[in-house]
Amino acid sequence: MPQDTSQSQLLPDAQTVTEVQHYSDSLFRFRVTRPASLRFRSGEFVMIGLMGDPNPETGKIKPLLRAYSIASPSWDETLQFYSIKVENGPLTSKLQHIKPNDQVILRPKPVGTLVHDALTTAKRIWFFSTGTGIAPFASLLREPETYERFEKVVLTHTCRDLADLKFGEELIHATKNDILVGEQAQEKLHYYPTTTREKSNKMGRVTTLLEDGTLFKELGVTNFNSINDRAMVCGSMGLNTDIKRILEKYGLKEGANSDPGDYVVEKAFVG
Repeated sequence: MPQDTSQSQLLPDAQTVTEVQHYSDSLFRFRVTRPASLRFRSGEFVMIGLMGDPNPETGKIKPLLRAYSIASPSWDETLQFYSIKVENGPLTSKLQHIKPNDQVILRPKPVGTLVHDALTTAKRIWFFSTGTGIAPFASLLREPETYERFEKVVLTHTCRDLADLKFGEELIHATKNDILVGEQAQEKLHYYPTTTREKSNKMGRVTTLLEDGTLFKELGVTNFNSINDRAMVCGSMGLNTDIKRILEKYGLKEGANSDPGDYVVEKAFVG
């Protein structure tokens, strides 16, 4: 269950929950206060969690921590996260019950590969995501540098059902009305949601739509290559592997913080 706020002083790196929104039986988002000392780059992740149950033998309680991409930009005054719910999950079975004013643990040591520093500049940037893998792109879409560096910004989001796309729909609306990046987003941002199970306006895995050319045709892209395009990938292990193969077929080379390239994959996060 959520942490009792009366015990907040006992929690290491405790932050206060300020907002919770449930989208379905399997997805929710929440906001927490931001540590005054925290500095991060849009697209990075941190470790967050709750205290676990006492060890039946020793009675000791250890924190349950998982990597969560920060779904808010580096300039935001609070921190947003987007999470799955797993009924028997060690952390999410508890985390899904948090309410405003509850406490969560946040280790303020951000890391990650989905950052602008890992890519060279080009004409277009593609954000490929499945499920909760959209979270780091929720940060990057509201980052001014995204629109300063690229002429076209494409977010693809593939989920099984329509309800799973709600977070992305809200994100696009908020971004295009954002006081900081809204004007540029209205001109440059393109949203491409698909479902794989429930019937919708666009169905199919984004990998299939990439390989058969449907994605490029519908977005008016005729020259996808290592000169014009950069990409970030975050989602299921299958998506990460398949998109990487497709990108390399087009000549794109993987980048890193220490060696910027054409695309990056978030290895530490699986949506």
